[in-house]
Amino acid sequence: MAINFAAGAVGDPTTTVSVFVAFVLLTLFVVYRVSTRNATASDYYVAGGNITGAQNGVALAGDWLSAASFLGVAGAIAVHGYDGFLYSVGFLVAWLIELMLIAELVRNTGRFTMGDVIGYRMRQRPVRAAAANTTLVISFFYMVAQMASAGGLVALLLDVQSKFGQSLVVVAVGLIMIFYVLVGGMKGTTWVQIIKATLLLICVSLMAVFLIGRFSYDFSALLEQATNNSPIGQALLEPGAQYGQTSLSRIDFISLAMAIVLGISCLPHIMMRFYTVPSAREARRSVVWITWTMIVFYLATMLLGFGATALVGSEAITNAPGGENSAALLLAYRIGGSPLLGVVAAIAFATILAVVAGLTLTASASFAHDVYANIIKRGEADTGSEIRVARITALIVGVLSTVGGIAAIGQNAAFMVSLALALAASANLPTMLYSLFWRRFNTTGTLWSMYAGLVSCIVLIAFSPAVSGRPSAMFPSADFDVFPLTNPGIVSIPLGFLAGFIGTLVGKKDQDPVKQAEMEVRSLTGIGSGLAMEAPRR
Repeated sequence: MAINFAAGAVGDPTTTVSVFVAFVLLTLFVVYRVSTRNATASDYYVAGGNITGAQNGVALAGDWLSAASFLGVAGAIAVHGYDGFLYSVGFLVAWLIELMLIAELVRNTGRFTMGDVIGYRMRQRPVRAAAANTTLVISFFYMVAQMASAGGLVALLLDVQSKFGQSLVVVAVGLIMIFYVLVGGMKGTTWVQIIKATLLLICVSLMAVFLIGRFSYDFSALLEQATNNSPIGQALLEPGAQYGQTSLSRIDFISLAMAIVLGISCLPHIMMRFYTVPSAREARRSVVWITWTMIVFYLATMLLGFGATALVGSEAITNAPGGENSAALLLAYRIGGSPLLGVVAAIAFATILAVVAGLTLTASASFAHDVYANIIKRGEADTGSEIRVARITALIVGVLSTVGGIAAIGQNAAFMVSLALALAASANLPTMLYSLFWRRFNTTGTLWSMYAGLVSCIVLIAFSPAVSGRPSAMFPSADFDVFPLTNPGIVSIPLGFLAGFIGTLVGKKDQDPVKQAEMEVRSLTGIGSGLAMEAPRR
């Protein structure tokens, strides 16, 4: 079966669109059905805390396995081999950190947002404002990357090369995503993510089985053909193809790995999912479920990456519309023709929809709960007005992310995702760990830690080669790349920890010993936790 790259669209666009529309109609029906049970703020924000650990684990997979993870990792393995697979290792290690340090403690301490945890024993208003700022910034960067991916995907599948045509698709994705959040809240979003994650796992698993079957279930034979089809030959199976050329590239890889491993556990939409389960035990079960889900997914993705090199070829992949990101789609077309390509493409679109829906819900909850209810209304807002503000915020965030996604069409989506991870690791992780494990930590330390991590990360990225000074940069014609690394994590993450430490030492001793003791007991045992509880304001 020949793949005609020059003809534009890969596969049959009618089949692709039909499968995608069927998925959207199915999920819209599910969202409409569950939306009738959204009666309280906890129903809207965290599905009433009634999601089981197994359901939440699969939904977490739906939240995390974005287009960059699905298409990007397979493409990185297809082109760079061993170095591309290191992304998968980083993603898996990150969930072990989540299991050991974050999941259970956050679930026991918080209620709806990250501000509930870090503001528990601090001065509420400045800390909640800082938490809302970081949540909105991180979620926006993550959403723009996903929306931009939608434009790239449609360029490959439907041969829509014009900026206007791709923009219309991004707008359609934005409208569907806004509907999910406005109507379904966390319940609807959770079931969209469960459906999408299940279909994604079944799809990649079956593709991997069919693929290895072509080589008589001989993995060595698959790798041998992959090395023969790659311009780097045997180096495809060895470290260093992408990051080993110079000392600077190796440091850049370490910085990227730090952002991946430390950033995932503190992404706001990931932490919010732990409030949807009824107990700490179910929170642990959630992480166990997603860890096994990720193991299956990335093992299958490894086969798909090397399989794409073996059957399609690295040069054909990089020359196709979409570049590396097209590897899984081209392989699907080679294995199963237009029907399988349509299924994989529909799942890729669904992946974008589910992830941006979760991000929009998190951003709107942070503004409505932290800023409106606890800062503007000082805890006196009624449930109806709080949910109304959350829905208005979701609408505004959805429109802004759609506009941002249109502006970012053609940009490197993987770079923008790595930026969001670096921001989360720099601003959220130091603050979260200090809040949970350091008694001396105070409000000044909290604010210094969050703002130093956030601002330093953005500034370093703005002056990095990812933004200017290279043909692959966001602004290739400009040249102000003073900072030599494309990912700032190796500098901004330690800076966030250092700023929190110094801020605590020089700041006012405003710790409340009673609240501190309450937080320790509550985070470790779960006693006093629950959706009916709320931290007193100071």
